[in-house]
Amino acid sequence: MIASVHIADVSPATALSLLRRAPDVSGIPGLRSARIALATPLRTSSLPKLSLRRVGLVAFWDDEAALDAFETRHPTAAALAGGLRMHLAPLRAFGSWPGLDADVPKARHVDYEGPAVVLTLGRMRFSQAVRFLRTSAKAEAATAGAPGLLWATALARPPFVATCSLWESSEAIATYAFDNASAAHPSAIRAGRTKAFHHEEAFIRFRPVTAAGSLNGTNPLREGIVTPTSSRDQR
Repeated sequence: MIASVHIADVSPATALSLLRRAPDVSGIPGLRSARIALATPLRTSSLPKLSLRRVGLVAFWDDEAALDAFETRHPTAAALAGGLRMHLAPLRAFGSWPGLDADVPKARHVDYEGPAVVLTLGRMRFSQAVRFLRTSAKAEAATAGAPGLLWATALARPPFVATCSLWESSEAIATYAFDNASAAHPSAIRAGRTKAFHHEEAFIRFRPVTAAGSLNGTNPLREGIVTPTSSRDQR
């Protein structure tokens, strides 16, 4: 299994066209699930600043061959080709999401030291929307200023909501997520467990296999990077 994130700046007309329909799993070999959403900076206030200028695709695939074929041939990939494209191998996961392998490790410790990507994915309960927005705004603001963060974005096409963040290391992620129990991120997790924000959710850490393209002329990882493998990958 492999995941992908494509984020690109497009025209409003292209954004609306892409948002109308995500790639169809029944028509694309090897595609397990796909969500398209508007991409926006992490919030520092309660309401997101959505714009029809940036769109993101989060997808899960059987393997690299299926993803490569999509990027070569599919019109959605062509529309997003001018942006940032990341191929991601899962390291650990909490929760469940369509296309995510059930046997991805759940332990907090990850035997990997390179840069890492975190996806938080949710299918929001509309009855919890206000409560979720208030709680997640604090977590997003804390993420934006966290040591070791290289780049991050939020994505939204309710009920789908997500964040994608790139970090210097697994250690930086663990420090942000777990070291201070009273901080915004652990508090948001506790609030969600007390009364669920989502029908379905997952928190997944990945090793970036490749990161190509750019946003605003910048690639958070150098072009074509292949990150170090874990000992599990080497066996």
